[in-house]
Amino acid sequence: MRAAVAALVALLALASASVSSGAPPNAADLESQLVCPVCETTLDQSNAPIAQRMKTIIRARIAAGESEQQIKDELVAQFGSGVLAKPPGGGFGLLAWLLPIAAVAGGAVAAALLIRAWSHRQPPAREDEERLDPGLERLVDDELARFDR
Repeated sequence: MRAAVAALVALLALASASVSSGAPPNAADLESQLVCPVCETTLDQSNAPIAQRMKTIIRARIAAGESEQQIKDELVAQFGSGVLAKPPGGGFGLLAWLLPIAAVAGGAVAAALLIRAWSHRQPPAREDEERLDPGLERLVDDELARFDR
């Protein structure tokens, strides 16, 4: 039974992948995945002349039947890898993905260690406190005893 369910899930995954790969790329999706090199916002939010030129290139390449990856590769070749809103998954791009995650994890560990240290801090020992003069201590005890009556 488990094998049948696993086979069905695998078949559905392959079928959905083949259906999605056969569809032509969507200009709006591509514009949200690419960044204007001038104003450094995604193309769907930019009205800079270079962004307008990139949008024209995208629409022309979609009409020519190119895939999403081919269009991205062409724009990266023309404008550099900085046009990708999502950094590549390998090399230096991998550092762009891992560094923020490592910083957040390191901050969480540091905060946990500080909280643990603060919660386990012991109050100073009583013997470290300064003792009163014996005569003064007797006077304080006598006064306190007077209030107890």
